[in-house]
Parts: sequence; structure tokens; C-alpha cells
Amino acid sequence: MDQAEPRAVVIGGGIGGLAAALALHRQGVTVTVHERAASLEPVGAGLALAPNALRALDRLGVGDRLRALATPHPAVGLRNPSGRWLARTGTDAMEAHFGEKVIAVPRAAVIDALADALPAGAVRTGSPAELVDPGSASRPAVVRSGDGEQDADLVVAADGIRSASRALLFPRHPGPRYSGFTTWRTIVAEPPRAPSAVGEVWGRGCLVGVVPLADGRVYVYGAALAPAGARAADGDERTELLRRYGDWCAPVPALLASADPAEVLRHDVWEIADPLPAHHRGRVALLGDAAHAMCPFQGQGACQAIEDAVVLAAGIAPGTDPAASLPAYTAARLSRTTAIAAGSRRIGALVARRSPVAVLLRDTALTVAGLLPDRVLLGRAGATYDWHPPAVPGHADRTSHLGAPGSP
Repeated sequence: MDQAEPRAVVIGGGIGGLAAALALHRQGVTVTVHERAASLEPVGAGLALAPNALRALDRLGVGDRLRALATPHPAVGLRNPSGRWLARTGTDAMEAHFGEKVIAVPRAAVIDALADALPAGAVRTGSPAELVDPGSASRPAVVRSGDGEQDADLVVAADGIRSASRALLFPRHPGPRYSGFTTWRTIVAEPPRAPSAVGEVWGRGCLVGVVPLADGRVYVYGAALAPAGARAADGDERTELLRRYGDWCAPVPALLASADPAEVLRHDVWEIADPLPAHHRGRVALLGDAAHAMCPFQGQGACQAIEDAVVLAAGIAPGTDPAASLPAYTAARLSRTTAIAAGSRRIGALVARRSPVAVLLRDTALTVAGLLPDRVLLGRAGATYDWHPPAVPGHADRTSHLGAPGSP
């Protein structure tokens, strides 16, 4: 195949797909993104960007734009529904340890930052696409869209947890499994007052989180054990949230009461509990939820998709066939994302405890852990947060905010 101007097709215009398109574009690859939705309207409300994701976003040139949208807060922590602190960590300590804080921004801001950095016309909305042939070393991959069939040197399948691409590549894989949790997310545009406590509140088989955003808005999210597909009896999910959390500690009830019912999103949590045998086949790379959908309890779903994008592009040396880098992509990503998904599942198991004795034991253990020095608590997150983007063959480091990167 002619590798003078490699061509990539990205299926899916979410955060992972757009990040992959931008990373490939910055590597000199011609990219087209096919998104079936009529516009790039993100599903979700707020998004936590951990230090590992911020370093990857720096590599893409958009990290500082997103940092400018974050609202500083001195500490984050974990409480029980009565308001008693179980553990708390200063954000300055986190920054000193990792070189970054975890920041929260609207999901729409991440979508906009990535899309704005792409060339005009690179993203085609209202354009569903499907993988027809994954290709091989000797033949191109084939993707079908409204424009007909097109060949590609590389296909990035970022088509989500129900990925048709994954099913084609690995037909014997069991696919996603319901985690047992449902989630709610909303942004409160006009909260009654700025929250004095930031972080999560854990109850019996459920939690709620409160995170300030820019312009005085507040991101509120919840998770609870529930049957798959269950919804509020009257269709009003805000009322359901108030029923579940209305007698919890401040500021939870007041924030929920101030939420716009039309802006409360509810989604069940499905995960890829059985790791795929690889994150690629032929000329196709699976990315984000299509490859490793995980529970949200570490806030790493989107962060890992952004990492995927940067690692995928970094392995493509100028003048080489993009498909030649895919085995290294799987080697770099499969074990890491499997471990992080397993960690999120373990945290979910703690949230899922419901009996009074089990909850007491859990909360006691969290309180004892909260007495440990910050460096010990933060060190436990090191395997996730200390990740740095890999070096880019033939290019100087493009990270805008940090120094030279390490390895994945």
C-alpha cells in the first residue's frame, strides 16, 4: 500500500474518537470521523480529568484550554450520609505528588476543544459508518458510510460499548455485562450556594458526588444498585434522586432540588468484564468503551480513551504503514486498561455493600485509611495517575504543560 499519505477512518465522534482523530492528524495522517448523531452533542454532564488524561491532552495541544475552565477547590473527600468525613485529601498535596490535580469540566467543553483543533471537514455528523472488512497487511480495511465504501490504511473503532466493530472482529467474545449499577448525572446551573464540601457521599449500595464547575455551576452525579432498565415510575428522575438522597447531608438535597428535571440524565452501567484477546485486528484499532468499557468508580473511562488515542498515534512512525504499529498498541493498552477496569470493579463492590454490618466495616476501614499520610493515600493511585504519554518517533515531545514524558 502507498504510505505517502496514510488515511484513517474513525467510527464514532465521542471523546475517544475525536482524541484519536486529533492525535493521528498531528502525526500527519489524513483522518475522517464518522458520527451517526446529527451533531456533536455529548451524552453526559460533567467529566473528571485526572493527571494521566491531562498529560495526554497536553500532547494533543488542548490541555491548558481545559485547565482554564476548572474551578479550584482546596480539598476533596468522602463522607457518609450524615456528613461525617471518612477521608479527605488536599488538592495541593495531589498536585505536589503528581504534578497535576484532578479537574472537573463539562463534557461538552472537552468535545469542543478536540473538535475545534481538527481540520475543517474532518468530522462528518449525521454519517453512520460500519466496518465491512478489517483488512490485513496486504489489503486495506473497508468502511461503509452514506458515501459508499471506502478503503482505509487504518480504522479506529470508537463506536462505544455496543460496538458493532468489536462484534465483527471478535464474534466469540461475550460482549458487555450489566454491572448492577445505574447512574444519574446533571449540572445544576443555579445552585442555592457554592458547596462547601466537595467529593462523594457513600451510603448503602449507592453514592452521590458533588463537584463545582466554572461559572458557579455544580456537577452532581449519583450511582445506585438497581435492575437493568429500571426507571423512575413517573419518568421524573430528579424526583427519584430526591427520594433516594433527599435526607442526606448538605448540600446534596438543596442541589437536587435546584436541578432542572429535564437535564437529569440516567444511564445503566455496562462493562466489558471479560477482557478482549487484543485491542486490534487487521487494520482496525478498538478504542475507549469499544475496547474496555469500565465502571465509573475511578473516573477513568474517558481518561483511558484519551490515553488510547495518544498511544495509538505515537506508535505510527512517519512514512510507515499505520497497521504495523497495532500489535504494540495492544501490548501497551490491554494490560493497563484491564487492570484499571478491575480496580473500578473492586471499588464498585465496596459501594455495593448494603447490610448495616458490611457498611460499618467498610466505613471504618475507609476512616482508618483516611488517617494515613497524604503521600501514602496518593501513592495508591500512582499506578493510574503517574502515566505519561510515550515518546513520538521522529518528533520532539509536543506536551505543552509538562516536561519530557516517560513511557506508558
